[in-house]
Amino acid sequence: MLFMKSQIISKIKSDKVLNELANLLPAGANAYIVGGTVRDFAIGKDVFDRDVIVEGISAKSFAQTLEVHFGGTLILLDEVNNIYRVVLSDKLNYIDIVEPLENSLEKDILRRDLTINSVAVNLETFEIVDITEGLRDLAEGIIRCVNAKNFEDDPLRLLRVFRFQALTGFKIDSVTLKLVKKYANYIVEPSKERVNYEIMKLFSGKWTYDSLVSADEAGLLEFIFPFIAELKKVPPNSHHHLNLFYHSLEVVRQIQILFDNSDKEVKEHLGAVDFGGFARLAHLKLAGFMHDIGKFSTWTIEEDTGRHRFIKHDDLGAKMSIPYLKSMKFSKKQINYISSMIKFHIYPSSVMSVPEITEKIMMRYVRRMAENSIDEIILAKADRLSARGREITDKIVNDNISRLNRLSEFYLSVKDQLKPLPILLDGNEIMQMYNLPPSPTVGKIMAKLHDAQLAGDVLDKNQAINFVNSLDFEKN
Repeated sequence: MLFMKSQIISKIKSDKVLNELANLLPAGANAYIVGGTVRDFAIGKDVFDRDVIVEGISAKSFAQTLEVHFGGTLILLDEVNNIYRVVLSDKLNYIDIVEPLENSLEKDILRRDLTINSVAVNLETFEIVDITEGLRDLAEGIIRCVNAKNFEDDPLRLLRVFRFQALTGFKIDSVTLKLVKKYANYIVEPSKERVNYEIMKLFSGKWTYDSLVSADEAGLLEFIFPFIAELKKVPPNSHHHLNLFYHSLEVVRQIQILFDNSDKEVKEHLGAVDFGGFARLAHLKLAGFMHDIGKFSTWTIEEDTGRHRFIKHDDLGAKMSIPYLKSMKFSKKQINYISSMIKFHIYPSSVMSVPEITEKIMMRYVRRMAENSIDEIILAKADRLSARGREITDKIVNDNISRLNRLSEFYLSVKDQLKPLPILLDGNEIMQMYNLPPSPTVGKIMAKLHDAQLAGDVLDKNQAINFVNSLDFEKN
């Protein structure tokens, strides 16, 4: 713990933003860094968001001073509690400024969620205020709530318990788990936007699997993901050694393992923040968790063989995911990505299951999945590795993974040369050429033409016209 204290102080002293901030304090005022900033300093992480409590000066006045000094942007986060954010000019670093609860640093600390987020450090004297023994819990790797009342005051803290387990890999204190179980139904009270943020933080962590298991044991998970009640009803079968709920959790675990063992190019792709403010990997793990939500509704058991069947569960699951994700305030881009991952999670293995695999076959996959090609391959691998029922031999698994690796290698070899497919015939041209009214028939013709382009069978406009001429419109 002594090393941890010295590391915190060393980090503060070497932090240019905090040094400048401390120098701007007027006489008689104090500033403390607190919460996540201290926690991250203690475990050696770099920080870009700094949480600061000020005494002897209003949060608004000091935030305005920082805005001018740093050439940043001032944002009012909470008018009632006087919380202000100053986003620095680099758009990466920001400072949250707040006054202590009831003008008492101690009361402010005691109303926080977890002990590991409740350590404060004076920016001038470097005095460490640790009345909840948060440094001890950081050193021992324990997640412990400060007190039960804080869960009642803000039930979102129930979910934050597991978000921090996902990010740190720490063990959750048994008393804290019991309290979560007691107050689990309160999690429906916070806004969906706030819950959404905690979900994505949880799925961003390396230990997402462990946190989901813990959250389920505490009775919290079904309030956030109602569909898991149905997943738990589907038992193991000849293809799956786990019930459907634990299969879904195992897929999340396998995605993380596959990511950890990926090469630099794949890691950079999955680590990119392309939509929703979080990395692709977080969205892919959430898609992995949800990939089989269509199975319960499509579940049948063959009378003669006893085999469990889930026909078109991928398509239904994709459709089911959309209203849920909308209700949880996910953006359109996030919904499109996650639902697409669910819809096509069988597709990579299906593509590579043909007796003779050609570049044309693989190119069709790459053209269809485009920038999501690697994501879907990793989901397919994770799904395969998570289903080891009695009929699934090591040879079946190894062959499947080997073929998916080949598809992945092909994509990486051609992705930089790919260009968007040209529109050879649009809907208006097809209607004019064949005297067709606006109708589903036109859409079906265009879909078939697109598929022919994906397969490489149609390369120019003349070939497109010949292809459409070959179609029997009556049958479409």
